[in-house]
Amino acid sequence: MSTINAQQAWEVLRQADCLFPAAAVEAELDSMAARITHALAGADPLVVCVMTGGVVPFGKLLPRMPFPFQIDYVHATRYGVDLHGKQLQWIVGPRVSPRGRAVLLIDDILDEGATLAGIEARYRAEGAREVQKAVLVVKQRPRTHEVKVEYTGLEVPDRYVFGYGMDYKGYLRNAPGIYAEKVEE
Repeated sequence: MSTINAQQAWEVLRQADCLFPAAAVEAELDSMAARITHALAGADPLVVCVMTGGVVPFGKLLPRMPFPFQIDYVHATRYGVDLHGKQLQWIVGPRVSPRGRAVLLIDDILDEGATLAGIEARYRAEGAREVQKAVLVVKQRPRTHEVKVEYTGLEVPDRYVFGYGMDYKGYLRNAPGIYAEKVEE
């Protein structure tokens, strides 16, 4: 991955196409939380943040879900500092046992599906009763792995997107909306 500095990241954001302003993203988070609450309020679920991109949607969803649950996080990546995926590498595995529990994985984006599929497989192997997934953004593209996501947010084109947890070369996870890198014409 080519490295950039903060000034270059600022310029990318300044020129980027805003796909969804913050108000639209927040409204979608409200909708996702309502659907999750309806389905899992009585299940005593384990709600898991998929690091690092999932940290923003996770943090935004938690206070919108008015029922008791435990939380955990995992950090598994296929990217590292690269833009293209490789084999799944576990940085931090599950810390709270999922045995016999409903598990909800929360991530920022469904892209190829391999990372989320690998994390789901691990939770199932460790005895989760069920594993559901919530992703803020679904990229419109073919997937390398079939992944059923129960709670989806916004759909974006197959472009380099960032904001609300998704990064642009290590920066801009905090962008106030969902943006796509400007396409040169």
